[in-house]
Amino acid sequence: MAGQDTLKTRRTLEVNGKSYDYFSLSAAQQAGLGDVSKLPYSIKVLVENLLRFEDGRTVSTDDVKAAAAWASDAKGGHEIAYRPARVLMQDFTGVPAVVDLAAMRDAIVSVKGDPKKINPLSPVDLVIDHSVMIDYSGTGNALEKNEALEFERNKERYEFLRWGQQAFNNFRVVPPSTGICHQVNLEHLAQVVWTKDEDGKTVAYPDTLVGTDSHTTMVNGLAVLGWGVGGIEAEAAMLGQPVSMLIPEVVGFKLTGEMNEGVTATDLVLRIVQMLREKGVVGKFVEFYGPALDHLSLPNRATIANMAPEYGATCGIFPIDAETIKYLKLTARDANRVALVEAYAKVQGMWRDGSTPDPVFTSTLELDITTVEPAISGPKRPQDRIDLKNAAPDFVKTLKTMADADAPREIPVAGTDYKLRDGDVVIAAITSCTNTSNPDVLIAAGLVAQKARALGLQSKPWVKTSLAPGSQVVGDYLRDAGLQDSLDAMGFNIAGFGCTTCIGNSGPLAEPIAAAIAEGDLVATAVLSGNRNFEGRISPHVKANYLASPPLVVAYAIAGSMTRDIINDPLAKDKDGNPVYLKDIWPTNAEIAAVVAKVVTAQLFATRYADVFKGTKAWQNVQSATGETFAWDASSTYIQNPPFFTDLAPEPDDVTDIHGAKLLAVLGDSITTDHISPAGSFKPETPAGQYLTQHQVRPQDFNSYGSRRGNHEVMMRGTFANIRIKNELAPGTEGGFSVYNGKQTSMYDAAMKHMDDGTPLVVVGGKLYGNGSSRDWAAKGTKLLGVKAVLVESYERIHRSNLVGMGILPLEFKNGQTRADLKLDGSETFDITGISGGIKPGQDVALKITRADGSTQDVTAKCRIDTLDEVEYHRHGGILSYVLRNLNKS
Repeated sequence: MAGQDTLKTRRTLEVNGKSYDYFSLSAAQQAGLGDVSKLPYSIKVLVENLLRFEDGRTVSTDDVKAAAAWASDAKGGHEIAYRPARVLMQDFTGVPAVVDLAAMRDAIVSVKGDPKKINPLSPVDLVIDHSVMIDYSGTGNALEKNEALEFERNKERYEFLRWGQQAFNNFRVVPPSTGICHQVNLEHLAQVVWTKDEDGKTVAYPDTLVGTDSHTTMVNGLAVLGWGVGGIEAEAAMLGQPVSMLIPEVVGFKLTGEMNEGVTATDLVLRIVQMLREKGVVGKFVEFYGPALDHLSLPNRATIANMAPEYGATCGIFPIDAETIKYLKLTARDANRVALVEAYAKVQGMWRDGSTPDPVFTSTLELDITTVEPAISGPKRPQDRIDLKNAAPDFVKTLKTMADADAPREIPVAGTDYKLRDGDVVIAAITSCTNTSNPDVLIAAGLVAQKARALGLQSKPWVKTSLAPGSQVVGDYLRDAGLQDSLDAMGFNIAGFGCTTCIGNSGPLAEPIAAAIAEGDLVATAVLSGNRNFEGRISPHVKANYLASPPLVVAYAIAGSMTRDIINDPLAKDKDGNPVYLKDIWPTNAEIAAVVAKVVTAQLFATRYADVFKGTKAWQNVQSATGETFAWDASSTYIQNPPFFTDLAPEPDDVTDIHGAKLLAVLGDSITTDHISPAGSFKPETPAGQYLTQHQVRPQDFNSYGSRRGNHEVMMRGTFANIRIKNELAPGTEGGFSVYNGKQTSMYDAAMKHMDDGTPLVVVGGKLYGNGSSRDWAAKGTKLLGVKAVLVESYERIHRSNLVGMGILPLEFKNGQTRADLKLDGSETFDITGISGGIKPGQDVALKITRADGSTQDVTAKCRIDTLDEVEYHRHGGILSYVLRNLNKS
């Protein structure tokens, strides 16, 4: 692990009678690197990483100096090789990553190489948390029945992961029904200070990671530097490749004041998301500081950190302080580790308390928490915050936009005595991720349910209610508090431990409800406590989706409609016919705190995490193959050997200009990775559905795109197939259509016909292309459809790097030009020149557009291959091909 230590910064720290070596920031300062004490906490972590890995090759003394001198310019921009301590995966992204590793083993064996060269060098934890779907809800046996279906549907995937467990070193699997990867990471896996035995010494260093889920940032609340990357980048990191990155700008977010009565951490984070989106922090670190941290609990910090992808930042981190130590003790971390964290943070100048001077930041903004009001966000984006008092009139505007209706329309629901109206809430989900790591908001939801139940209130019959905690500890403390019974009475029975509604695993609506929505083309709504509400993500039947705190989710289930002003209008009538208002069932902060203090104990965490890798009997009974290479089954519709390494030459071909390319799609602003590679369900008439039908899979067994990510045949057919995506080349359509020779057809069929013709493809888009989840299949699928270049106004960070990682050329418009200026209709051909013979980071690229009438237009675009390492990845046709070739040579 350790490099040359040219600067002689290695020191020793004694804690509880044990000796630890560490790489001292103060020693680096004494060696002439400048005043590192002024650096943001996150930059200190990067400097330590560079000190530890300085080897004169991947990390030079100049790299260390550039990072240490950050405070003098506070702009960053120097390229560094960063090595995180570990990798975290969830199963939607983890399965295809392990598929790639298995395929790389096959590829290296085919050239008489050693398959053991393909093996994680860094610790990898894969948490199976994305496969449970809410098929059953609102009943006492929902959890049991959903888990049974999960194992039935995912048998092939789980057998494959069990194979990976025995085939690879440094690879652990947290079984299904444990919780979500972020909460398990926060509550158990993260150590804040990591250790490794090396040459008879124990080396201590900051816990850092990359994760294959964009919400890896939740652990930033625990002062652990980590962020989401694509599965492609994560695989490279697992195989010993450093993460190539530019030293980032760091935006300081000063928090002052305390939260008012009735305001939740969810309300606070929605305000922060709105502010940071307005500021613009894509590609930057955000670091929180200020006097409010003295009052901000760690679960509240984790709620804020979780939504870093929603505010666009690489991370949203908090420093180590007394609250960090308090949380480590609460979650039953080893006492010696807790002592090491405090001692290490203090000796490295990474400890925050009331006397700590503010760091130097690139720029700052400030929020007085006392000004935060209750809020929701939607109907399509997390940053579109709405004050709760304005929610009902705002929906009226949404209805006008989505349905051109001035007032809610209604349709009778077959077999019932009620009608369904525009704005009715058909999904109310307390779903994991953002909020279920936070006892304050979970207990608040339970208290709302308890008070509502005592008054005889119920959820409306058209609302599909569900509760999916992020760890089993949540189920324990809700039970111990006596609140789960009341949540059950409101329909919020525990339906699964995992990521559900906000990943699109909301399951089917009741058939009469779905039929009424379809008949009236109603704008039905969903209210969920997650972090994602993009178009087409939550349910194919729901057009308007709102993020809200868990207690508000319960309140909206009772109110039943987004058209109801839940602050000023009654939610419902009690058993005596009296109106009941939100204020009547909303708990005080003191009530919440008293229950949390009583039931959230270290013993719960110690018990639940004592044997976390064992799993249920169902998991223990999963049979798997053994051996160093995987025995692919040609009949499997879940796991197939991908074509990325087929006939891989020992050396890459030269990079050449792109000639005669055609358009596959012209897309608008805010195209998410959900639009490009959806995760949810799909229908038999889609290309993916047709493929599975041809392979004798019944529609009820399709599962989801997310669960099928181990099969490239399904995934390439699902690329650009989101039900809400609109391709400007196919006006009047929605849901993944393109054109071929002037005729409309599916994206997949058009791409395959162009491929048969030998024609390369281009995708053109608008602002914030690829925002959302760190979804590697959004790049992999694009590659397999034959797309050679993507031209947009701006990218989100992860998707841009994923495109590079798959050998696709990411280009950006310059000088304010947009797709609208080009007036494209699909008949054009593109010549992209200036890349033959080698690309330079950030260079200009020439595009010549030839139209059907023979006229031409010249456009200059910026190449968004940003670093020299990325130049190499592109030259090799992708980062994994680059790694495979290098490993085979070693």
